[in-house]
Amino acid sequence: MGALAWLLIPLVAAIGAGLWGSWAARTRKARGDGPELDGYARFRAAMERSHSGT
Repeated sequence: MGALAWLLIPLVAAIGAGLWGSWAARTRKARGDGPELDGYARFRAAMERSHSGT
């Protein structure tokens, strides 16, 4: 009976990993590149301001 319990641990872990993998790979609502590009533009502007005085 103890051997069966030790075999169930990897089985439960594999099932959990499969469920997590399918959840992580789900298709998400596409929002485009707008927010990311806006953030990058703000980052570049901040970096230019911090180096302009040196």
